[in-house]
Amino acid sequence: MDRTMILDAYDPQCPIRNILSRMSDKWSLLVIYALTQTDNMRFGELKRAIPDISQKMLTVTLRTLEEDGFVTRTIYPEVPPRVEYRLTARALSLFPHIQSLILWAKENMADIIDDRKKRQRITD
Repeated sequence: MDRTMILDAYDPQCPIRNILSRMSDKWSLLVIYALTQTDNMRFGELKRAIPDISQKMLTVTLRTLEEDGFVTRTIYPEVPPRVEYRLTARALSLFPHIQSLILWAKENMADIIDDRKKRQRITD
């Protein structure tokens, strides 16, 4: 691999750095995963699917995902207004990669927890 390609990842304008900074927050991948479970979801359904996310963080995360073209927000002119969220084609094309990460985490989580416990015993 060309060494300059590796260095480019440290450049603030690097595409992978830009995308990872947005997608690697605490909630984005969980929201995308939750939205794969059905065609569309309302805010309350998403909140129930991810019970430890605050209302504010869910709102911020949905806005960010919408801004980046991963989620569409549809407002229905009803009383009260109904708002639904749906994954875009871009998010659906990303999901197989997220699913691979989920499978990898399931396969390795026990070993990772064991290593953390060993490390904790060493530092105690």
